[in-house]
Amino acid sequence: MLCQFSVKNFKSIKQQVTFDMQTAQISEHENQVLKCKDGESFLPVAVLYGPNGGGKTNVLQAMFSLCALVLKAKYSIQGNHEDRDNVNRNSIVPFLFSEDSQQQATEFEIFFRTQKSEYRYILHVKNNNVVYESLDRIKFETKRKSSLFEKKDKIVLKGELAHLKVSDDLSEDIPLLSYLGLTYKKNEVINDVMKWFESQMVFINYGNPSREAILFVNKSKEYKRLIVDMIKELDLDIEDFRVEEIDGKINEIYTTHIIEGYSQEISLKDESSGTKKIFGLLPFIITSLMHGRTLIVDELDAKVHPMLLKYIIELYTNMSINKNQSQLIFTSHDLSTLNGDIFRRDEIWFVAKGNEQNSVLYSLVEFKDEDGKSVRKDARFDKQYLEGKYGADPYLKKIIDWSYLDGQ
Repeated sequence: MLCQFSVKNFKSIKQQVTFDMQTAQISEHENQVLKCKDGESFLPVAVLYGPNGGGKTNVLQAMFSLCALVLKAKYSIQGNHEDRDNVNRNSIVPFLFSEDSQQQATEFEIFFRTQKSEYRYILHVKNNNVVYESLDRIKFETKRKSSLFEKKDKIVLKGELAHLKVSDDLSEDIPLLSYLGLTYKKNEVINDVMKWFESQMVFINYGNPSREAILFVNKSKEYKRLIVDMIKELDLDIEDFRVEEIDGKINEIYTTHIIEGYSQEISLKDESSGTKKIFGLLPFIITSLMHGRTLIVDELDAKVHPMLLKYIIELYTNMSINKNQSQLIFTSHDLSTLNGDIFRRDEIWFVAKGNEQNSVLYSLVEFKDEDGKSVRKDARFDKQYLEGKYGADPYLKKIIDWSYLDGQ
């Protein structure tokens, strides 16, 4: 699971911002958190609100960029064309509205947990070259913290990795972790870390419909039945679906509607945009819940009815369904779910623009008003957000005066 992520000097983000999935010491929805055996607890969901252009997407993009950097070398050699295209399109752009920032490195730091350990990985990149990198670990079995490697002026492998050898001509644009993942993929520690980056952080790309559709193929009958049951539960008037393949590749997906006993198939292309999005989203949700993955979606609410959005959120906050400690992170403009019945205060995040056009990230639970008071758990979050009380005003700062066009 994702524990914490920090980024500095990336696109609209100038100063370091930290996105934290650890639970705060608050009393609401205490039964809707992910509890670990060592007593630590983490959030199953997190939502980012803020105005267009505020930088919400850049926070998620920074997470993707870090994963893409780690996986780029592997996909360049072993991955399919789509994986290679996705990571190759990734670009590390510093904050451009400051001359100093343009000359500095972009800094990433991530804490994450596997079944065996908690890891802290740091990566600094400047002009597409790695200028600093380190990996630390806390092994759950021993509870001992240890440094595994550090790369700065030179490479130092430590602990369980000390016996490994590294090429003297390692390219500066390849993270050491990526090199180790290719060279020592059977190493227990390296495999544990690389497997997390490769499979546990899932980013949805709605610009590529085949990416969503491909998940319907080669699944068990039980998996398909679960998708059909969820579609029926969402009341989409779809009774079944069929995948048509040609030469092992998806050609089309057909949905089945039954009206007063009459059955008719319709191409998914002819369904509403909302239905197509739900159809593409469900496989990701199911695999996330089945395998304990962190699902990251930009604008999850777009083309989705508020009741369906609420349904998706509650799949993750219902611990009888979310048995494998899955997480959902998304951006949204939907205010119908911005309330204490759906979210804990530490699950609600805001992204706003600072005076230097830099993005500022903060959670509702840490927000203080002008009198230094925190937001009450029974407050009207949606109303106060619309009133601009949280500093991430969703409205335009001014309305254009069109009156000068009268009579022209």
